[in-house]
Amino acid sequence: MNILIVNAGSSSLKYQVIDIATEQCLVSGGIDCIGQEKSTVSHDLMGTPKKEYEATYKFDNHTQALNVVFELLVSKDFGVFTDISEIDAVGHRVLHTGVDFTGSVLINDETIAIMEKNIPLGPLHMPANIDCIKSCAKLLPGVPMVAVFDTAFHLTMPKHAYMYAIPYEDYEKYQVRRYGFHGTSHKYVTGVAMELLGGENKRIINCHLGNGSSISAVKDGKCQDTSMGLTPLEGLVMGTRSGDIDPACLEYLMDKKGFDIHQMLNYLNKESGFKGVSGVGSDGREVQAAAENGNERAQLVLEMSAYRVKKYIGAYTAALGGVDCIVFTGGIGENSYDTRERVLRGLEYLGLDMDWDKNKNCPRKQNVEISKPSSKVKVFVLPTNEELVIARETRDLI
Repeated sequence: MNILIVNAGSSSLKYQVIDIATEQCLVSGGIDCIGQEKSTVSHDLMGTPKKEYEATYKFDNHTQALNVVFELLVSKDFGVFTDISEIDAVGHRVLHTGVDFTGSVLINDETIAIMEKNIPLGPLHMPANIDCIKSCAKLLPGVPMVAVFDTAFHLTMPKHAYMYAIPYEDYEKYQVRRYGFHGTSHKYVTGVAMELLGGENKRIINCHLGNGSSISAVKDGKCQDTSMGLTPLEGLVMGTRSGDIDPACLEYLMDKKGFDIHQMLNYLNKESGFKGVSGVGSDGREVQAAAENGNERAQLVLEMSAYRVKKYIGAYTAALGGVDCIVFTGGIGENSYDTRERVLRGLEYLGLDMDWDKNKNCPRKQNVEISKPSSKVKVFVLPTNEELVIARETRDLI
């Protein structure tokens, strides 16, 4: 069975085709800067040798981008199909369940209508998710499609963890609560960690660190708490997001800068984090390089980011009644030994015994334990695979 995975961001589109019988990725690609002057397409046909295609287009919307994806999938030089009818199913990453779904769902008119109702909970991403669903339905009539929600893994949180201390009637009326995100990533690495640990009843803290970052506290395979909230703004210091902040700062800064609420949220979502503190940019690699060259603001934001992660690990250790395993994943979590060391130094009181050489020389794209065999708390670096989770959920539902 060939499953097309569609992962639409607010201005981007990632895709894969997975042969679910072997769980092998046949083709992988991404499109950036949709809706801007130049949209870049990167398309990789797996195999020996691997074939790569890159080009620049101008896409006004996700539908135009998807049309080019389908052309590439059947192209003579870079295609994986002779005809688009060879796609057996489509799995869509969709941002938000709201309170309407408890897990992945088959897509039909009713479920699309519910997703449209939940657009206010994810106004940047949900319209793109829904546009791609409708476009695929037109391009692939009759092909079953599944929505896999980014929030679904966190729906096992107990009420005392996901509630905010606002008037209860506003929680009921407006669905204001903690939802959490990066759920497919947290679900994938939880499964891998449990296999490596060899059993159930494990307490795992997952650190998904990248341009967007979140932490989850997992017990017996189920999420108990997570750092992102109603939106992905809450929690850690991220590429352009501030993470946790005193809400009163909004009023103070709005008065000082003459912002309305929309400008203020743009400030916190797109101008803060690594970008705002360092002045260098939002990419962790650029900030790391600047820090190594003596940039004090870059050094500061790296310390701020690691300190915030360390605090959450401490809090979630308390929430779980201890910790058996700490997982690092995501672009920064998998590839930045410096970030991992900044986070883990000082956690020896938990029973952590690190192999710092192994941390520094950790091979990429492999499941690696970077703690010593004597460590009471295991530390793993695990490459995430959100697309595989979406493919598995799609297969199971259809």
